[in-house]
This record gives sequence, structure tokens and C-alpha cells, in this order.
Amino acid sequence: MSFYRNAVWFLKGLQEYTKSGYEAAAKHFVSSDLEVNLSGRSFVITGANSGIGKATANEIAKRGGTVHLVCRNKSRAEEARKDIVEQSENENVHVHIVDMSSPRQVWEFASAFSQNHSVHVLINNAGCMVNQRELTDEGLEKNFATNTLGTFILTTALIPALKNSQDPRVVTVSSGGMLVQKLDVEDLQFEKGTFDGTMAYAQNKRQQVVMTEQWAAQHKEIHFSSMHPGWADTPAVQSSMPDFHAKMKNKLRTEAQGADTVVWLAVSDAAVRQPSGLFFQDRKAVSTHLPLAFSRSSPAEEAKLMSTLEQLAEKFKP
Repeated sequence: MSFYRNAVWFLKGLQEYTKSGYEAAAKHFVSSDLEVNLSGRSFVITGANSGIGKATANEIAKRGGTVHLVCRNKSRAEEARKDIVEQSENENVHVHIVDMSSPRQVWEFASAFSQNHSVHVLINNAGCMVNQRELTDEGLEKNFATNTLGTFILTTALIPALKNSQDPRVVTVSSGGMLVQKLDVEDLQFEKGTFDGTMAYAQNKRQQVVMTEQWAAQHKEIHFSSMHPGWADTPAVQSSMPDFHAKMKNKLRTEAQGADTVVWLAVSDAAVRQPSGLFFQDRKAVSTHLPLAFSRSSPAEEAKLMSTLEQLAEKFKP
């Protein structure tokens, strides 16, 4: 089955996820969707010092939004801030240093942030693909800690603040790679079998899609969405998937093309006219499963994912 899923996914990717796939889709975009004034709106973006996160921050800052860059590395974050302020001529760009793989740090940041700032839109973009199984200082598998638990804690902790805002949204940058994975709630931290970083990442991205659907059902006041940026030429792809990058580099999207749907979901009126909880690609809601891939999970499995994450998150709450 996994061979079938991988083959179907790769063929789909060659057609849709590349630069030419973006260019074909973009012919149907409504350019006025992004003609918005975002002054007075506050955006929290994780993993915002490079790649899709930085490109998203730049587009939002250009439209007058207040941008909070949540990054792990201080010098790279300050460098990104400088670039964004320069390009957007918007000084309302702020840096927060948080390691998304540390649940304690995420809790502490969210709690302090909620007390001092408003938030209208949360963009969960930080991602991690470690190819060897590695544990964090808190004893968690690193991909899971960053991509799944970090995203879960930050979103959960900011939900009360989001509910106090007008037109609140949560956009989670997932990946089309999740299409090759069925949700596995029995081995969230990849303790069984041979570790494969790419598959661990795809599993985390499937978890993010399920979390988005669950949150949308629980919190009707907030518009939730997840999305696939396509195959973009980012520093993360270069470092974590060097072979893929070398083979595909001429076909990859630019960072701005990868960020386009993130920005559209975060700022446009058109996005919130779509139901909450959907998965998007190139400004369109698309299926979260490949045909005949048998990758659907049961409501019981999805509920188990959420309750397990809740229990785990609680353990690290300060």
C-alpha cells in the first residue's frame, strides 16, 4: 500500500506541486483577494526567519499588519526582521525567541504573549525534519515535539486570546506529504520499527490536518485551515531533503509561491467564506486523501490523538 500511495503522490506532485503547477493554478486566482489593509491586525508566525514563514511575514507586513516572528535562533530572527522592515517599510515587526520543540517554552511564551498582546491570526509554520531519531531535552522525539506537540500547545494556549479578537484565524502549514500516511495513534513518537525521518514528518503533517479538523469542530468562533505550500525551494528542503532538492531544484516553487496560499488564508475575505477545518492547495480546498489509499482514520482514533496530546501538553504546563 505504501508503494501505491508514494507512486500516486509523486505523480500528483509532479503535476501540481511544482512551479508549473503553481503557475497553472494562479491563472484562476482573484488578484483583488489580497488587496487588503491589515493595520490593527496582529499575526503570530512561527518559524518565520526563513523560507515560507519569512515570505508570509513579508507579505503581511507590506499590507500593514503587526507581525510577531516566533523563531528559535536570535541572530537569524533579527536579520529576518531587518529584511522585512526594509522591504515592507513597516516597523511593526517583533521578534520572540522560542524553541517550538520545547513544550515548556511554548507554554511560557503563549501565556506571556496573551497577557501583553492581542492576536488575530496564528500561522503555525515552524517545521522540523530530523532524519535520525533524536530526543529533546524533555525526552520527546524531536519531529513530533516540534511539528505536532508544539503546534498543539501553541494553538490551544492562544485560543482564548483568539476568541477575543475580530475575525480570528489559525492557519497551519502542513504538507502534501501527509497524503502518504494514515494517522497512527499507537506510535506517536516512532519508538517501534526502523526510523524514517521523511515518513515521521509526513505522519506529523497528517496529525496537523486532523488537529485542524478537530479544532474547527470544537471552536466555531475561529476559522481554522491547513494547507500544502507545494514543493518550494526553501533552506529547510535543501538541508533536510538534499537528494530531492538536487533532483527537483529547477522545478521547485519560489518561497513567495509557496507562501501564497498561507497569506490568502490569513488575510482574504474569500478564505473565511470557505468552511472551517479544510485543507487547501493553491487557494482551493482539496481532499485530504489520495484515491483508493485507505488512509482514513476513525473518529475514535482522531479523538485518541487529541486526548493523548492534551495529556502530554498538560505534563509540561508551568
